[in-house]
Amino acid sequence: MAELTTQPTIVVTDSPAPADLALISDELDHFNIEASGTADRRPLAVLVKDPETGAVLGGLTGRTSLGLLFVDLFHLPSTLRGQGLGSEILRQAEEEGRRRGCRSAVLYTITFQAPGFYQRHGWQVFGEIPCDPPGTSRVFMTKDLTST
Repeated sequence: MAELTTQPTIVVTDSPAPADLALISDELDHFNIEASGTADRRPLAVLVKDPETGAVLGGLTGRTSLGLLFVDLFHLPSTLRGQGLGSEILRQAEEEGRRRGCRSAVLYTITFQAPGFYQRHGWQVFGEIPCDPPGTSRVFMTKDLTST
């Protein structure tokens, strides 16, 4: 980066350009690679698709990096819940994390979302932070991936 001759501008936005997000992500990844000597960050998605149209109906997104599986987003439409599909999606994400060398997994959910679902699959709460609406919390969870 060239030396700035004036003070940089700070902009707060709810619509950042994809290129701006990519620059921040790529620069942080570059820093982490230099600091750790490991270049293993990879996106991960386990998608549920309509067999006729190929359209994505739901699934899980996340990433792996430095021995951790991060579950970022997980959603199934209500019509697909209760059939074991969510359990299989989570199992496949965890298995892919293991294949990529991850020792642990982390995520956060909200008390009105699915902490019980994750706990039934061996995830443990390591923290909670109150959020809105009043009476709810963000629930931070982890799972040891070294044992199945």
